[in-house]
Amino acid sequence: MLVSSAPGLTGRPERTDGSARDWAEIQERMLVPLYEAVYERLEVGPQTRLLGVGCGAGLALLLAAARGAAVTGVDRDGRRLALARERLLPAPQWGARRSGYGQARLALGGPECAAAQCGSAFTVVTAFDPTLPAEWLVLALRSAAGLARRGAAVVLAGWGPPERCATAHVLRVAERLAGLAEPVRVSARDDLEERAHDAGLRLDGSGRVACPFAYPDMDSAVRGLVSTGLFDTAIEATDRPQVDKELAEALHRYRRPDGTVRMENVFRYVVARV
Repeated sequence: MLVSSAPGLTGRPERTDGSARDWAEIQERMLVPLYEAVYERLEVGPQTRLLGVGCGAGLALLLAAARGAAVTGVDRDGRRLALARERLLPAPQWGARRSGYGQARLALGGPECAAAQCGSAFTVVTAFDPTLPAEWLVLALRSAAGLARRGAAVVLAGWGPPERCATAHVLRVAERLAGLAEPVRVSARDDLEERAHDAGLRLDGSGRVACPFAYPDMDSAVRGLVSTGLFDTAIEATDRPQVDKELAEALHRYRRPDGTVRMENVFRYVVARV
């Protein structure tokens, strides 16, 4: 069932239909190695009740459901969530549905919107999207912790060190076109740990996962990166064609002789406990 979010708990702005579709069809799959590494470490399976915070178009939920987990996803972006519904809830009605993958529920908003659907406490909470605003993420994790079983795992994910993320170079296009005084920071060393601490969680480990961004052609690379929302401010300051043009120029160094585009990246994740 889709329900509205509570006032005051705001996340990223809602994307256009095209941008949401580009995220689902091009960009979201780049983080599959991260999802799988976390699920393997936490032994996600039929006994797992998982809450995905900022679940987007639902690919991470789909992978968890394929392992037998009962999954619930919440997101502020209605267009991305509609695509998650297509993947997880193919029936005409919104709400919970038992399928070959297990039970899935989706709610529009923050974790507080999942409370009415929560039959029993969650055993795993994930926040995989590295573009979620830090302040919103802390508030969301505090809310999610109230719905989780004591000792439940809470996973936060983000970019690895800038020197290990080729995409950090490309993000300079965003800061230059937007005229930002401060650079677009991919990540700082203890960002994830600080957010977990601020949310009242206790740390219980971390890991790194290689997540290369690989695209079949330049057009897909540009569309995929723009769909992340990291270039929104640059588009507002200039226009979409200008951003696309300069982004393609920055990506040229990562274009291979066969026309594909590949950037090597490392992502970090932190496991905390409620």
